[in-house]
Amino acid sequence: MKGRSNPESREGPVPTSSRGFLKVSGDEAQSITPSQRVALIRRGNEFFNKGDYATAKRIFMTVGYSDGLIRLGNRFSKEGNPLEAFRMFWLAGDTRRVAELSENMAQVIRKWLREDEPLPHREKRE
Repeated sequence: MKGRSNPESREGPVPTSSRGFLKVSGDEAQSITPSQRVALIRRGNEFFNKGDYATAKRIFMTVGYSDGLIRLGNRFSKEGNPLEAFRMFWLAGDTRRVAELSENMAQVIRKWLREDEPLPHREKRE
């Protein structure tokens, strides 16, 4: 695709926080051999255990390792980052956790909407 430009090619990698929700397909995972995938998963687990979650995330996303993505989702959830947790659960295909987080987010939005409603008029005391 000649007409499209790659944002990573011009100015280096795009920070994860500015990427938003990327469309991630399984194409990357299909282009590596099973032994390469196992080696990458092991490496990703090493990074995860050392606390290098950004590198672990890149590896797990690349190979489509759902267990690792779920562990990352749990970590992000504990750290108070529900959107990134949602993203990891979504990519892992964990429909139960996606549904739970979706309901929690919907409740927050409902609460915000109720807060914007005007208060009922109160009778003035004389």
